Amino acid sequence: MRREEKNAIIDGLTEQINNATHFYLTDISELNAADTSSLRRKCFEKNIELVVVKNTLFKKALEKSEGNFELLYDILNSSTSVMFCETGNIPARLIKEFRKAHERPVLKAAFVEESIYLGDEQLDALSSFKSKTELVGDVLVLLQSPMKNLLSALQSGGNNLAGVVQTLAEKEG
Repeated sequence: MRREEKNAIIDGLTEQINNATHFYLTDISELNAADTSSLRRKCFEKNIELVVVKNTLFKKALEKSEGNFELLYDILNSSTSVMFCETGNIPARLIKEFRKAHERPVLKAAFVEESIYLGDEQLDALSSFKSKTELVGDVLVLLQSPMKNLLSALQSGGNNLAGVVQTLAEKEG
């Protein structure tokens, strides 16, 4: 591969890293072609971009990117694939689901919510995280509950209050 081609790949990866909200580094080696194709299809369905990278080129892209990814440099050995995504917990859930029938992918590291998680043992924690959308939904439900109670009390109390005012008006009259 010529230097120009390598530089183009590095620049493309750097742009993806800078634009990615979250990404996972995995090892999908030892998956046969059919299983790899199945994984790619599942990633596509979940809006995850799966990219197989050369470790040296990916390291250079990390170095050129805007973030501090030094913790990931030691992880870049053997076969590496990157899962770029918009929702932090979706790749972890996909990996867990896929591994019910396969030994791979193995999680090497993940960059989620501006934090780095190292090792496959982080998979359960990452899959249990709530996405930003899920958290906003939970907050809205929590905020709606007291408001609904207040409105309900005002509406039911409104009938009582109207009755009291009417009774007082009739007494004075």
